[in-house]
Amino acid sequence: MKYFKSILFLSAVLALSLSMASCKGKTKTESDNATTKTEQPTKMKIKTKQGKEYTSAYVCPMHCEGSGADKPGDCPVCGMKYVENKDAKKEDGHEGHNH
Repeated sequence: MKYFKSILFLSAVLALSLSMASCKGKTKTESDNATTKTEQPTKMKIKTKQGKEYTSAYVCPMHCEGSGADKPGDCPVCGMKYVENKDAKKEDGHEGHNH
């Protein structure tokens, strides 16, 4: 019986320490959630897909920084073959149609 109580106690201590570790020792209080009048909510920054790794006619599937070209080839950063960028704007100013 004494052995069982020891195992039970150690299990409780282990469960408590694991739960404390999962919240990193912090407990959330109402004051943590409240915002003051001087605080302003942070705006999410939307990352736009700019740069030749997104806008070139042929792009790396991994969109490596600085990659992209006007003709097929291999990415100089990762070595993958370029794929055609169907979202690239045509340079002649006639996007999506032919004359």
